[in-house]
Amino acid sequence: MTSPMNDDHIHMITFTSLFLFLTIFPTTICQQQHNKHEDCLKPYSCGEVSNIYYPFWGQNRPSYCGINNDEFHLKCDTNHHNTSIQIASQNFQVLIINQFVYTMTMFRKGLVYDNCSSALTNTSLNPSDFHYMSNVKNITILYNCPNDIKLPNGTKMNSFSCKEDSSKRAFYVDSETAEEVKCEGVRIEVQVTKEVKLGGGIDELNKALSGGFGVEYVADTQNCLKCILSNGSCGGNDMSQFSCYCLDGTQGLDCSQRGDNRWNWKRKVAVGVATAVLSAVSVGIAFYIYYYCRKKKKNVHAVSFAALSHCASASGSGSNVTEKGGRYCGVHFFTYSELEKATNNFDSTRALGDGGFGTVYFGKLRDERLIAVKRMYENNFRRVEQFVNEVEILTRLHHQNLVSLYGCTSRHSRELLLVYEYVPNGTVADHLHGSKSKPGMLPWPVRMNIAVETASALVYLHASDIIHRDVKTNNILLDNHFSVKVADFGLSRLFPNHVTHISTAPQGTPGYVDPEYHLYYQLTDKSDVFSFGVVLIELISSMPAVDISRNKQDINLSNMAIKKIQNGALHELVDPTLGFESDFKVRKMINAVAESAFQCLQSSKDVRPSMVEVMERLKDIQSDGTYNYKPEVLDISRDDDSGLVKNEPPPSSPDSNINTFP
Repeated sequence: MTSPMNDDHIHMITFTSLFLFLTIFPTTICQQQHNKHEDCLKPYSCGEVSNIYYPFWGQNRPSYCGINNDEFHLKCDTNHHNTSIQIASQNFQVLIINQFVYTMTMFRKGLVYDNCSSALTNTSLNPSDFHYMSNVKNITILYNCPNDIKLPNGTKMNSFSCKEDSSKRAFYVDSETAEEVKCEGVRIEVQVTKEVKLGGGIDELNKALSGGFGVEYVADTQNCLKCILSNGSCGGNDMSQFSCYCLDGTQGLDCSQRGDNRWNWKRKVAVGVATAVLSAVSVGIAFYIYYYCRKKKKNVHAVSFAALSHCASASGSGSNVTEKGGRYCGVHFFTYSELEKATNNFDSTRALGDGGFGTVYFGKLRDERLIAVKRMYENNFRRVEQFVNEVEILTRLHHQNLVSLYGCTSRHSRELLLVYEYVPNGTVADHLHGSKSKPGMLPWPVRMNIAVETASALVYLHASDIIHRDVKTNNILLDNHFSVKVADFGLSRLFPNHVTHISTAPQGTPGYVDPEYHLYYQLTDKSDVFSFGVVLIELISSMPAVDISRNKQDINLSNMAIKKIQNGALHELVDPTLGFESDFKVRKMINAVAESAFQCLQSSKDVRPSMVEVMERLKDIQSDGTYNYKPEVLDISRDDDSGLVKNEPPPSSPDSNINTFP
């Protein structure tokens, strides 16, 4: 019988195995990541659908090149040239994928030419991944109804015979009308486009169904665009989270900070070996780091809530807020269970959208208030800081065109949740070029008012020494009267009135970021002015700020607008439904707004107007007053000798019960 190995022998085997693993693994994983960049770089074809890329995958396309769940997995039948997808356990045939506007046209497999199947169920989509397009309508198919069934107004219904039993009749009608039909039989709702005119029998029904219906798919398109512009390729990890694969074998949200991507094999080997050595050295302190991080993680909430706790102590109320809720420092604290109940356990059907830091859910409190609850993606130190930043800012601001913060969860809560007033009519982006966009539904006077109210909100922010830093049409909410509520203050910064700029890494949304801020890392109130200029152009054109389907030089809307305005081709930019060519008054106003936008979009911040000046011009235009503003000759050279201290103080903050930041 052999004697058991002693501890030294075991430790030697363990160390040898670990060393070999750390030596081989880094070089292997580096090569794998490099392959991911290549694998996901080029679009692929599936059936008759071509030019497919993120978030879809399937056939020869690995799952890490898309969103790694079955609802974006395309199945390709090369023999029959079919492309199919399974959503909510239902099979659909895909006809078209438009990756420029993130839409897909498809129809239910098994429904066309088999309309009487007993296995039919209502079509359902996963609302967190797919939404019906605005041009989709429901029709209802009725089975086992009397043969002489009629509509309430006496009109005969469209009918057809079932193949398996010709004596059985089935009927179909618009779903709005179907509610009025008296029939105890089976009702199945299916989707077609609104343009389809139904009438006649089974052939017309099959034609309508096989034409398909449109859906919008939800993916991290902003990060993907950022990734593409930084020479990366888009994909996802095993948790279905976005990943940008870079040429150098690394991955992250983008590749803009990766340096020279042209690595040769010697550099790769050198990095692999260096990584192995460093990894081996790191083993000795791994356990220490592990326990240290665990301890630090427990304190993340406490450290980041220090400002709020300080405020509470200063006001004499203490900092004893618990998970039971309460209020201090002007902030109402909700319990997690209270918000869980209000959102029906964060039901995915109540998801209103995804922001930069979390998902927003619709909810209803016990006092009948309708709310929007932002649930942070993760509770790391940076997210908590952004959470506290938004709470601190919004509790100090009160303006009719800023979204109201009702409260948040306390530091003792299991999750970070922000609670806002619910603004029911979507975003300006939705109405201009999103799910709510319809020709003529957002006329020029409404757009003009949106511009004025947004400018008013930004003037108030700047007077309160705050820079929004993420002004965009997706952050401008609309109520049922199309009044503006500016939202999302996670990136906002305090801007002390004695400095000209804040030195900080550029953050914001591609297409809206001030070029000087991006180039020199200097954030100013003029950064918001530039972003607002992009919003004005969107209001004029109904085009998104960034669109990779446009010509390369026109991908950024701001670049395209400046070029067209300089060339006297504004008419090519304007949304044709606004009456620019037919209504002299509208044309005059749009010309004036375009002139203001042009000034806001100047590359040098020094020649941009202030938000106060922009707001006054817009109010003058709206009232159809005399527009006397004359653009001066622009000198876009940058003054490198500008000092830190401003020559003149900004406008004083309005009397709005604004507290001093701790």
